[in-house]
Amino acid sequence: MLNAGDLAPDFALPDAAMDMVQLSQFRGQRNVVLYFFNKDHTPGGIVEAVEFSDRVDAFAQYQTIILGVSSDDCLSHDSFIDEQGLAFDLLADTELEVSRLYHAVHEWEAQGMVRYGIERSTFVIDHAGVIRHALYHVSPKGHAAEILNLVKQLG
Repeated sequence: MLNAGDLAPDFALPDAAMDMVQLSQFRGQRNVVLYFFNKDHTPGGIVEAVEFSDRVDAFAQYQTIILGVSSDDCLSHDSFIDEQGLAFDLLADTELEVSRLYHAVHEWEAQGMVRYGIERSTFVIDHAGVIRHALYHVSPKGHAAEILNLVKQLG
């Protein structure tokens, strides 16, 4: 697991428009809320995304952007953004490589097969690229407000 004080692993993933987004491009400029969620179009995914989207302007007041990551592809993200009116980028981690870097993958066995999914996890990364808060196993309802309070304390 990653912890507060760790340097956030750098990565590059495509957004819904298939443009590459690299974490390090924000270094020295913005704080980043990087949150991992299981799937687009699911009840928990919708709640969490909409709550973050509703607070985009509040996060911006603290020089913070939001990036959501799931294993869905760019087309699914594009549809989800349109359907929910989201105001931030969703990144496609179809191979779960970045999710593994952040220890946000869980596995389980079902019908004799090992399956993998994303464990809801959120990281508050400061403008220097250091993880200030690492939250695993989060609940979607009310989570965005909790994260906004943590961002306000960054100073």
